[in-house]
Amino acid sequence: METNSTSTAPRVTKPYVPEQTSLRELTFKSIFLGVVMACVLGAANAYLGLRAGMTVSATFPAAVVAMAVLRIFKGSVLEENIARTTASVGEALVAGAIFTLPAFLLSGVWNELNYWESTLLMLVGGVVGVLFIIILRKPLVHDSTLPYPESVACAEIVKSGQKGETGAKYVFSAMGLGALIELFKNARGIQIFSETISGFHEFAKSRIQLFTTDRTPLGDAQTYSGGIFLSSPAASPALVGIGYIIGPRLAAIAFSGGVFGWWLLIPAVMFFNGGLDKIIEEGKDWDTITGAVWYYQVRPIAVGAMLVGVIHTLLQLRKPLMQGMSRAVRDVHTFKENRASISRLDFDIPFHWVVISLIVMLIPVIIVYYYFSGNFVSAIVAGLVLSLLGFLLAAVAGYLVGVMGGSNNPISGLTLTSLVITAVLMVALGVSGAHGVMAVLGVATVVCCALGIAGDMLQDLKIGQILGGTPWKMQVSEMIGVVGASFVLVWPMTILHQGTPGGIGGPTLPAPQAGLMTVISTGIVGGEMAWPLILMGVMFSVVLIMLRSPSPTLIAVGMYLPLETTFAIFVGGAIKHILDTIVKRRALGEEERINIENKGILLASGLVAGEALTGVILAGLYLAAVQLPHLSESPLLGLLVFPLLAVILIFVPLKNMSKRAEI
Repeated sequence: METNSTSTAPRVTKPYVPEQTSLRELTFKSIFLGVVMACVLGAANAYLGLRAGMTVSATFPAAVVAMAVLRIFKGSVLEENIARTTASVGEALVAGAIFTLPAFLLSGVWNELNYWESTLLMLVGGVVGVLFIIILRKPLVHDSTLPYPESVACAEIVKSGQKGETGAKYVFSAMGLGALIELFKNARGIQIFSETISGFHEFAKSRIQLFTTDRTPLGDAQTYSGGIFLSSPAASPALVGIGYIIGPRLAAIAFSGGVFGWWLLIPAVMFFNGGLDKIIEEGKDWDTITGAVWYYQVRPIAVGAMLVGVIHTLLQLRKPLMQGMSRAVRDVHTFKENRASISRLDFDIPFHWVVISLIVMLIPVIIVYYYFSGNFVSAIVAGLVLSLLGFLLAAVAGYLVGVMGGSNNPISGLTLTSLVITAVLMVALGVSGAHGVMAVLGVATVVCCALGIAGDMLQDLKIGQILGGTPWKMQVSEMIGVVGASFVLVWPMTILHQGTPGGIGGPTLPAPQAGLMTVISTGIVGGEMAWPLILMGVMFSVVLIMLRSPSPTLIAVGMYLPLETTFAIFVGGAIKHILDTIVKRRALGEEERINIENKGILLASGLVAGEALTGVILAGLYLAAVQLPHLSESPLLGLLVFPLLAVILIFVPLKNMSKRAEI
């Protein structure tokens, strides 16, 4: 990732709501609505993350719903800002939880998602994430080199909403379509078509003779076989919506990782592994072997690539981080001396209260880690690792949100760094077995939740800066949202686990990040980690950096996601590219272009929310023993989903736009 500057000079911004205003802001109705939306949107993203390994920002649907609901109660634009800020906590918190908590199940140290332990880990991680970002707000929000694409887009939607157009019809109509498609493709619904068409194409057998440099044969010629796994993109409105939101470039980068992993690495491994024929003779099929190669051999390579990507990002951010900390310390003295003169628009929760709160939060953290590890020294070490790494990685997560938007925050990749370091430390301290795995996963969960909140909060604070929100009130609302959501979001994950065929870790909810963290934590603590594969990934990422390849971390994410997932995301990015091309060929004004962009984002957000919420509801119906009728299943009908979504995501945003040039 390239950066142009490390300047943290405040950008001159005229807020939508002036500094001197009497508008209501932090009110009961705004907080209550925000907490309710946090729980609902968090449940939707729990499904999406367990299924696809990705979540999307809840900022856009939350902003639209807040405008639509609070307009009935004569709410102000700043109340809408608080409701949206509180609501987006649910998506951010559950993103951290679904990437880590299922690993307790998959590793076998838990038999079910333990409610109180899970809740406490989310609560601590969320609060710590808020505290970290209060320190980092000024250097990152005021950095003129960070575009904050989703923050700017959301602010424009809110501004348009003040003129009478909330955009609610686009969100809710798309939610309805996404829900309908999920109902017809989910095995717990009225399934009439399958989500993907896939199959394994076996290579013809090849005999290869190896020679020395003087043409002396190196043993007998060997027979090689194997093949390649081919799949259609998943007929998923949510995945297509994700690709549309992140855009064609990032969607293509993620898919490139999938192509590299599934169509190069896996076929190469299978081709050179001559023992696979015996496994086939024993009754296993090529599809099963392909999945095993991907899960146990390709994904560790992706971990090594992500570790280097994270370190590379940290090195690039070393100057902004040091400058940001220096500014935070200077602001303590400024606050004490000139408190009365500090603008409402630049007023944070006081720095000394943040530091005291962070120290106090270490107490429950150490207690939890002692409960997991059974070793007091290791608990203290784990708490210190959380404090140092958590802060540094929160800065990276916030920076990446500023560059690419909240939907592209690679928190799972960042969390893997803390997981590997913690696992190595636990082994060095002699903590092994189930206690060691729980301690490692406990640190990873808190860090991951903190990173999710950190990225989300920076995006919200940037929107607040544009709209004229008061930072300390937004920070308080985030704290309230974290507390409310932490006590609720274990339930939708439990419902999905118990009400989905195969549960978490099965074919419907593979929980790729949690599975990967299970392999890494148990491998390192148990002394069975495939370090050569990690090192291969390290060298792969080094090569990408030397070539100045975009986002080695995102490429690695694509390598350890199912192929049909990244393929569907790529289709969404391609649809967005078609729309962008049409818009470019028309002579449209700036306002019309922004209008088209906003409509498309709202439609895509609705598709994501509609499918995800329906998946949770269908799992709940199954647990309640409600059996929906099944119709005949067509393997080809799902392909019609893609042209339908393309028509909606292209032509609905273009409707009623001026046509000054031919398409």
